[in-house]
Amino acid sequence: MASWGLLVTGASFAAFRGLHWALQLLPAPGSAAQDRWKWRNICVSLLHSLLTGVGALLGLSLYPQMAADPIHGHPPWALVLVAVSVGYFLADGVDMLWNQTLRQAWELLCHHLVVVSCFSTAILSSHYVGFSMVSLLLELNSACLHLRQLLLLSHQAPSLAFRMASWATLATLALFRLVPLGWMSLWLIRQQHQVPPPLVILGATGLVTVGALSITLGVRILVSDVLRSQPHPPIPGHKETRGTRRCRDGELVTRDDSTLSLKD
Repeated sequence: MASWGLLVTGASFAAFRGLHWALQLLPAPGSAAQDRWKWRNICVSLLHSLLTGVGALLGLSLYPQMAADPIHGHPPWALVLVAVSVGYFLADGVDMLWNQTLRQAWELLCHHLVVVSCFSTAILSSHYVGFSMVSLLLELNSACLHLRQLLLLSHQAPSLAFRMASWATLATLALFRLVPLGWMSLWLIRQQHQVPPPLVILGATGLVTVGALSITLGVRILVSDVLRSQPHPPIPGHKETRGTRRCRDGELVTRDDSTLSLKD
């Protein structure tokens, strides 16, 4: 089973690297032409999030034994989904190293390293696949994050679509990111006697890393998309700065040039 999982991982890596290459041949939308690499990278990430997130949700719905017994209870196709995800994270890491400096990419690279280490344990041992499938639910939130980023790159921040994407991001962050992370943390605490100490340390490190990034991300999106976008009356004598722009109704709104990112 381990050799089969490694084969799927290699095929997934090649497929996602090929997709990165293929998208280089396609023109980016005019609004995102100045940052074609980021547009291409996020499009590939969105595809992965939809594939693995929806797959994990359907899998856990059809085979709840994976949540009841996260160590041993899983069908063969679940391991394939985990291996596909590992291949993606490896391909995405290579893409970031090729197009960004280490200083720019170190945060996501650390995240990818933790996720690949945890998922690889499941692939090599054929255990903890159910635990990995629960963690793939986080990709449902990542899909909303990537859609929000694409709208930002397209300069659609003031639009209804962007506001809907922001609220969907916050809602799925609570439902499909914080809830699964809390469940996995509680399970690891209760079942630590069944899990080898090195894996407990690895799992705890992954949960703490992703949990801290998730909370930070949620706060940043809440501040940038919700709190700062609330209408404020014009202040007499106040001048627009580089960080603000004036809408048609005369209200000052903070510009959001960030492209917050978290890939799980």
